[in-house]
Amino acid sequence: MDERLRKRIILFYLAGIINAFLGLYVVIEGVSFLPPDTARMLAIFFFVFAAVDFYFPRAIKKKWLEDQAKQGQNKG
Repeated sequence: MDERLRKRIILFYLAGIINAFLGLYVVIEGVSFLPPDTARMLAIFFFVFAAVDFYFPRAIKKKWLEDQAKQGQNKG
């Protein structure tokens, strides 16, 4: 796999972990300094972006594997 692609996948996973931790922090501690509705929306925001950050690497890897398979068919 291309090094740039591998680095991008790792960064997406790192961002997903950070977003998940931020969402968890807002769920646990956010109500003490934010209105409950704001804390809930902020937590949902972080969890949605965490889900997107975990989905994109799979999609990128799947597309890369499909491209490799197509290149292999064209050569052989």
